[in-house]
Amino acid sequence: MAKRDYYETLGCDRGADETVLKATYRKLAMKWHPDRNHGNPEAEVMFKEVNEAYEVLKDPQKRAAYDRFGHAAFENGGGGGPGFGNDFASSFADIFDDLFGGAMNRGRGGGQQRGRGADLRYNMEITLEEAFSGKTAQIKIPTSISCETCSGTGAKPGTQPKACRMCGGAGKIRHAQGFFTLERTCPNCQGRGNVIEDPCGDCGGAGRVTRERTLSVQIPAGVEDGTRIRLGGEGEAGVRGGAAGDLYIFLSIEPHPFFQREGADLYCRVPISMVTAALGGAVEVPTIDGDKSKVKIPEGTQSQKRFRLSGKGMPIMRARNHGDMYVQVVVETPQKLTKRQKELLAEFDKECSGETHPESTGFFAKVKEFFQGAAGEGA
Repeated sequence: MAKRDYYETLGCDRGADETVLKATYRKLAMKWHPDRNHGNPEAEVMFKEVNEAYEVLKDPQKRAAYDRFGHAAFENGGGGGPGFGNDFASSFADIFDDLFGGAMNRGRGGGQQRGRGADLRYNMEITLEEAFSGKTAQIKIPTSISCETCSGTGAKPGTQPKACRMCGGAGKIRHAQGFFTLERTCPNCQGRGNVIEDPCGDCGGAGRVTRERTLSVQIPAGVEDGTRIRLGGEGEAGVRGGAAGDLYIFLSIEPHPFFQREGADLYCRVPISMVTAALGGAVEVPTIDGDKSKVKIPEGTQSQKRFRLSGKGMPIMRARNHGDMYVQVVVETPQKLTKRQKELLAEFDKECSGETHPESTGFFAKVKEFFQGAAGEGA
């Protein structure tokens, strides 16, 4: 009986790309798999045809030969025809995860598997000054470390772990299912390939114990709120000699009484008196490095005016530059005035003109024009 065209078997056009071929193959292989069609000989035949077709068409060289010569390209030993050897097993591995939930992949890698330790998180709060200068911090963390008594093996000193009898030390168990042999993690040794018959008395066979450790952490200058520092291998110890996890330190910066931070720049809000704003003067402001800077206030300074102090901000990480510091002045209105102070302000107000208060004078002039215009339109 003549073989069906491979493209027809998979339901693909001759110009179908690799993605289409693989998708249709998976769909048909799952449909005709013998485990899903018990007692159906037709399904077994179709399953073989689908795999034979895909084995040829997935290989560019075999596909080119088939496109030119058809089935004759693989007859009489021509080019190593399709079959059910190692190539077939490789082809069908693509759909094992879909059919069996990754049981095969979980068993790969052989026995003697050692569990990696868990990663740890440590939250640290520092001041803005510490973020400016950097610091070396000492932290204490409770964590699992390798058991010194058994050197992390989990076995009592003088003994050794023994090969698992269930899997023979392979860490996985093979199970025949239809035409295929599936592998799964050994439930007796959890894939390690060995078991502890005489466990260590200090760690109970785990190969690790819980202790409080003191670590030195270097905080670089210029760190920002939310910065994460990774200390490789400083997390929990692995199970029975497995690799240790990592320690992640998350930094948060305490609110500062004077400064607000935006990136590398600092902002400081400074109140000044009405007299200083009007006549001019100077104010001393603190800087993040613990020093002071004098800011000159020009005559007639308005509230919310900003003054820039170059290079007085935070250091920029991995650079030699610093941000800037911005001083924002806020003119403070006098309160709880005495009778004489009120009289003086009243006299001052009588001497004022549009030039004394240009902003308010201009604003109310525009308001007057607005209402006059509205009244003219309503007439």
